[in-house]
Amino acid sequence: QGGGSAVIDMENMDDTSGSSFEDMGEMHQRMKEEEEEEEGEAGVADDEDGEFLGMKGLRGQLGRQVADQVWQAGKRQASKAFSLYANIDILRPYFDVEPAQVRARLLESMIPVKMVNFPQKIAGELYGPLMLVFTLVAILLHGMKTSDTIIREGTLMGTAIGTCFGYWLGVSSFIYFLAYLCNAQITMVQMLSLLGYGLFGHCITLFVTYNIHFHSLFYIFWLGVGGLSTLRMVAVLVSRTVGHTQRLILCGTLAALHMLFLLYLHFAYHKVVEGILDTLEGPNVPPFQRVARDIPVVSNALLNTTTKAAALTL
Repeated sequence: QGGGSAVIDMENMDDTSGSSFEDMGEMHQRMKEEEEEEEGEAGVADDEDGEFLGMKGLRGQLGRQVADQVWQAGKRQASKAFSLYANIDILRPYFDVEPAQVRARLLESMIPVKMVNFPQKIAGELYGPLMLVFTLVAILLHGMKTSDTIIREGTLMGTAIGTCFGYWLGVSSFIYFLAYLCNAQITMVQMLSLLGYGLFGHCITLFVTYNIHFHSLFYIFWLGVGGLSTLRMVAVLVSRTVGHTQRLILCGTLAALHMLFLLYLHFAYHKVVEGILDTLEGPNVPPFQRVARDIPVVSNALLNTTTKAAALTL
């Protein structure tokens, strides 16, 4: 009764202690008082939780259950967002690639495809493109050091990393946005992979022209090597885009940005002044011999003129 139960051991009950009905009444009264005290404490705790959470309409067990469910859901979301192991598992498929596959894709990035009637396959991995971007950073840093580039704000390493990664991520995002507008069938990861492998031609061109300072050689590599990598990307996008106007807008924008970026990297961190001086002087006139030869001739002529003037005066 009263929501409680009592089990009485009749064998151990002392007959001299009084009536069994009196004992049961005392036990029932004691249990009722304890239940009232517990309900009073629970009501006080509910009032405090309701005032703290600002939910005055929720009372009792229902309010505690709702608050506990909200807390547990937020805790799970936070642990999932900040779990390093979970993030590594998400990125692991994009970097799970064999070296032989990377080598084959590097060679394929220099060979334009001929069949554009059906969508061409794009590797959905980021290991090769990321390594190419880091390689371009190293080559650009070498060009900065050899050309005595002075950075007013920042460092050479920060400038090289910002330039290369900014181009890779920024242009990939912009072309992906255009591809979405032009209804091209390509994902963001595929766009990053396509543009990343397209930087292989830039790495070859800059590595050669930073060490051999001939502008004619640079233009040959710019049109040959850089043009091949650009044609590869353009052909892939053409195969995944429907409509002549959409193809022209998307592929023309990508080709212009890719080729102009190579021009910028060459002329921004290259010994332009040294190349101009070499062109004007010619290969057969060393500057130091010319200066050493001209100074004695000028000095002898001046000495002879001064001597003749002095003799005539006397």
